[in-house]
Amino acid sequence: MSIKALHPTALWSHFADLNAVPRPSKHEERVRQFVKGFGESLGLTTTVDEVGNVLILKPATKGMEDRPIVLLQGHIDMVHQKNADTDFDFNTEGIRMLINGDWVEADGTTLGADNGIGVAAIMAVLSDTGEIAHPPLEALFTIDEETGMTGAIGLKHGVLKAKYMLNLDTEDDRELTIGCAGGIDVTAHGTYQQEGSRTGGSGLRLTVRGLSGGHSGMDIIKGLGNANKLLVRLLLSAEDSGFSVSKIDGGGLRNAIPREAFSELIVNDVSVFEEAIASAKTQIEAEYAITDPSLEIVVEGIDAPAKVMSGVFQKQILRALQATPNGIWRMSPDVEGLVQTSNNLARVLITDGQYEVLCLTRSSVDTEKYDEVASIRSIYELIGGEISTDGTYPGWTPLPSSTLLTTMRDLYVKRFNEEPHVNACHAGLECGIIGEKNPGMEMISFGPNITGAHSPDERVQISSVQKFWGYFIEVLGAL
Repeated sequence: MSIKALHPTALWSHFADLNAVPRPSKHEERVRQFVKGFGESLGLTTTVDEVGNVLILKPATKGMEDRPIVLLQGHIDMVHQKNADTDFDFNTEGIRMLINGDWVEADGTTLGADNGIGVAAIMAVLSDTGEIAHPPLEALFTIDEETGMTGAIGLKHGVLKAKYMLNLDTEDDRELTIGCAGGIDVTAHGTYQQEGSRTGGSGLRLTVRGLSGGHSGMDIIKGLGNANKLLVRLLLSAEDSGFSVSKIDGGGLRNAIPREAFSELIVNDVSVFEEAIASAKTQIEAEYAITDPSLEIVVEGIDAPAKVMSGVFQKQILRALQATPNGIWRMSPDVEGLVQTSNNLARVLITDGQYEVLCLTRSSVDTEKYDEVASIRSIYELIGGEISTDGTYPGWTPLPSSTLLTTMRDLYVKRFNEEPHVNACHAGLECGIIGEKNPGMEMISFGPNITGAHSPDERVQISSVQKFWGYFIEVLGAL
């Protein structure tokens, strides 16, 4: 069965067309032109701002001209993650999609349902010829949400006129999200002394792979394994074997929990090393049997590296990585079950005399966010490293008394005969940034069931998309 044959056909057809266009974060040129051309083909007022966001305006349907303007918002970039054994180029290829029962997924890569389904839903409303009742609409398609939110940050004040904003970037069809965490990119970096490799040692590669991975905001509460942290734990467990590290390479994007990491090293006593790794492996597999059932820890022989870290730096960096906070820093004392502050040790690359450690720190409380950054800074300054920060963005303060929430909650109860989950989330949404530029705008984020976002396990539930779509167009008719 074709993706475009799924119901609602307009939404799925737009999603298939969108996924045929390469659109990794920071490389949105083609998808921007695609969305611009789409708006222009409908005869709708379409503009592209200085940073690359696309804004399309659509007049109200008959009888709703005097209603307040509603902003529909989604981001056109996607996280580009793939399995190590998948041959795929995100810069040139469209996503290869599969239907698996009630789910749409991708062949070894991220699917782009985050936020492609929301974008496709907006496109379906814009392309509708009169069946969907709606007030005047502003449709904002932002760039680079996943790696800095630079599209939302670059949006000019006063461009938007809407009273209400519907952000279609939530991944649970029971939720109405009214708040989110802010975030900041943290990078530790520096140089180190190298030495020539000793004679008599054996070259080995230690690999951690097969972890579940996931969204570093929404999934941080699940206690998933972090490949960088587990690799360092394994190395420290085997220090008595007398090894020297040549390289550490783990993780990828800041907003994805690392699935894979490896180290290349020279080992004096291979039997002691392998025995220590085997013991630690047994412990780790037991600890992560539920969250990461496909975890693999592999030791294999390689040619002995020509250069290794100095002994002093090796001891320092392994302990610094071990000390780097990862996971939940603090739960919210105000909202039950909400992670308030966290850090993701996202990327570690140590090779050829230089090291770089990338983190993404999130919090709904700015002061606490910067306190965790200070802790990371302290660790790496103690070993002579430097810390830089970038891409900070604000959280979104909940407004539980808003008219928009009352309307959408009442419609949800009437339609589904149950209360929605009104909540704040630990992911970064663009609502906080857009709201700062448009004081008084009431905002809610919602969407269909998407699991495994930011990992190659990402998938979207077909029946949930149908639920979301019916509710979405009913909301538009009621505003």
